[in-house]
Amino acid sequence: MKCALLTLFTPPLAVCKFGCAGCCAAPIGVFWLAGISSIIYGLVGGPANLMGPSWNTVGLGFLLWAIAVVWAAVTIRGADDEKCDRQPSPLCKPVAPKRKSVEPDETDPFDEVRKAR
Repeated sequence: MKCALLTLFTPPLAVCKFGCAGCCAAPIGVFWLAGISSIIYGLVGGPANLMGPSWNTVGLGFLLWAIAVVWAAVTIRGADDEKCDRQPSPLCKPVAPKRKSVEPDETDPFDEVRKAR
């Protein structure tokens, strides 16, 4: 229940807490904040500076918010406990890249730059 409410009202925070893809929190947050600002901007007149609410702008805001909620729900549902490293981070769990082993036959690009001088 807490996950569903958090996903509905604050999608970026829900992705950080319940998903393992912390890199998705930023774009979800952009959609969510754009939706909130569009709703507020539409209620005060919108781009046409109407005397009443601009319902097209308010509708756009709700659409952006819905995109953020759906994206967060898909990200959280796709998070697999076995794939995610559960670190004791209080807010977000960072995604650790897999490191390749450096083989001795790989050349350092900076060595070739130094040779060219």
